[in-house]
Amino acid sequence: MRKFVKIFSFSCLILFGAVFLTASLFVGSTYLKYSSLSLNEEKLSSPALAVELYDYENRPLKEENTFNGEYAKLSTLPENLKNAFISIEDKSFYSHHGLNYKRIIKAGINNVLSHSLKEGASTISQQLIKNTHLSSEKTFERKIKEIVLTKKLEKAHTKDEILECYLNVIYYGNNCYGIESASQYYFSKPASKLELEECALLAGMVKSPNKYSPILKQATTLERRNLVLCEMQKDGYISQEQFLRASQQPINLNLQSEEQNALNSYSQAALDEACEILKVPAKTIAINGYKIHTYLDKDKQLALKESLLKEDFNCADHAAIVLDCKRHAITAYQANSAYKVLDAKRQPGSLIKPIIAYAPALNEDIISPSTQILDEQLALGEYNPKNVDGKFRGYVSATEALSKSINIPAIKVLSYVGIDKAKAYAESMGLEFDEGDNSYALALGGMRYGTNIKQIAQSYSTFANMGKYADAKFVEYITDASGKILYHHKPTEQQVLREDASYLLTTMLQDAATNGTAKVLKELNIPIAAKTGTVGKGKDNIDAWCVAYTPEEVCATWVGNLDNTPITVAGGNQPARCVKNYFSASTTTSSPFVQPGSVVEREIDLIRLENSHKLELASPNTPARFKQSALFSIFNLPKDISQNFVEIGETKFEVKNNGSTVDITFAPLRHLTYKFYDGKTLIKEISDQTQPQQLQLKVKGKDLKIIVGFDNKNQKTYDFKLKKEADSQPQNDKWFI
Repeated sequence: MRKFVKIFSFSCLILFGAVFLTASLFVGSTYLKYSSLSLNEEKLSSPALAVELYDYENRPLKEENTFNGEYAKLSTLPENLKNAFISIEDKSFYSHHGLNYKRIIKAGINNVLSHSLKEGASTISQQLIKNTHLSSEKTFERKIKEIVLTKKLEKAHTKDEILECYLNVIYYGNNCYGIESASQYYFSKPASKLELEECALLAGMVKSPNKYSPILKQATTLERRNLVLCEMQKDGYISQEQFLRASQQPINLNLQSEEQNALNSYSQAALDEACEILKVPAKTIAINGYKIHTYLDKDKQLALKESLLKEDFNCADHAAIVLDCKRHAITAYQANSAYKVLDAKRQPGSLIKPIIAYAPALNEDIISPSTQILDEQLALGEYNPKNVDGKFRGYVSATEALSKSINIPAIKVLSYVGIDKAKAYAESMGLEFDEGDNSYALALGGMRYGTNIKQIAQSYSTFANMGKYADAKFVEYITDASGKILYHHKPTEQQVLREDASYLLTTMLQDAATNGTAKVLKELNIPIAAKTGTVGKGKDNIDAWCVAYTPEEVCATWVGNLDNTPITVAGGNQPARCVKNYFSASTTTSSPFVQPGSVVEREIDLIRLENSHKLELASPNTPARFKQSALFSIFNLPKDISQNFVEIGETKFEVKNNGSTVDITFAPLRHLTYKFYDGKTLIKEISDQTQPQQLQLKVKGKDLKIIVGFDNKNQKTYDFKLKKEADSQPQNDKWFI
């Protein structure tokens, strides 16, 4: 046994040595391969860089795309700022020679154990090289390049020079590259005037500007800021008293208002998308001279901009977007806010009803546009939803419920489909849900985080595009400095809905644009479908939406405040008018929605619909005034033919004579005509009645005849033979059958 242990241990030692030797040889050879790489001093020191963007006609976009406009000298910056970055990013910055070997070994072990390259050990010097010379890909070769260049950086520059370059290069979110632009944007003051807690906040957020956004995620940002302060105290840079005072301060932002349009321009949205596509920061795109070619249509952009300018939003944030349905291309985008609108998620309100309830129900053959749904008081456990006006309308068609955005029917339709299945449909149309989004409040837009205007426009493009969905892009293609194509948008469509389901939903939303909450669009006189949404909190509105589409394009608008300040806007007014303004000015020719062969028109019996709230086909004998045309999927046609005009059925009459008059009580049906005869003389005729009848007729003879029917051929006769019986009190003489 001991011999086996010795042999096994020796074998493991040889194996480990072989692996170590192989790894060392690989690292060494790779290091030698890239040892000739040289520093680009211009990349380190250039105070301003610009990204080249072009519209779809290859004309340069003239919006502002410059970064690092102002350069901050290290000597002008507060000591607290420098110390905050050193404490949280690189404690041994002034003692190492570019690499922290202890951190590298620890991170390497953790990466091996986790089978990933998630954990890094970058010093400030390495981060500077990565941000100015290399991509963000996580490979061993890139890491070796980083090490080579970091060594050269440390030999060529002092520590203060490296720290100064680093502070002027790194990204702080919201298009802020460099400490000066970040300080001006978040606090409206020069970096030289930053307070301790502000220094700690900026130092903390560079690890992940989205995760630690002081605008959108204050709780996590506050926690991160206080961690930086704690580390500064541990390192002896600040006292216990300074730590306590600074850590108790709230986050006090003073956003620079003139950055609003630049942050929310088409250029910025396209640049952010390019960064996501290439997995590199905007600084890298600028440094390498990449060219971003977009789908921007200058005429549509101008029309969209003017459509917003015509409306008064009472200083609220707002945005609008136009999407080409066939190319899955965003051709125009305009927003106004102190924050990046596309980075924020908002509650969609009633905009979600077609996406999560009605479209799935149509596709699952659960409803048709004419299906009757009972609008009534509803209780689902502790959830007691209400309609906006607090009223209940009884039975309404699915079309009316969606067109007028009635809440209770939407919740019922979601329950017919099932939450999990409905969410799967919505996700296939580009919406994203939190794992806690599992209640019937989803039918009314009740999401934990919500969505954004781009995702909404993409989802609605599914309906315009006959059930096909694909992600829409701002960027058509990207080239490097030599013209080589690095990326080309080639959308892959998925058939999320059948053509018939998509078309039927469109007809329902066309009714919303004619008779419903978006009826202001009726003035356009073009084929258009629309939906509005208003999100309230108590008596206040927080978000207001309108989205509309033709077969060619989608236009969506949003009004709200990203800090949740109440607004005096509802979806049916300013947002809907903005959409109308855009389509009025747009040069795009709108074609009709094409009815697919899988949608057919059938006549349904109105009497059956009114009395039993069921969809039954009208019989050939049904008079025109008692039937109505309705659209159906061939996969979900009514199975029954109404018998209203095939069989007359029985009517129960209660007849009682009071001497000179006869009392007749019965419950009429609207489609039947009731004729009352005294012998052969017609004395009364009733039709188009649905309320119970109590008649008092004078009958001279002893024969009462009632003829019931719906035409002269289809009739049923009731004969009543009356006779007189004398009782003890003549004044109470009675006629009876």
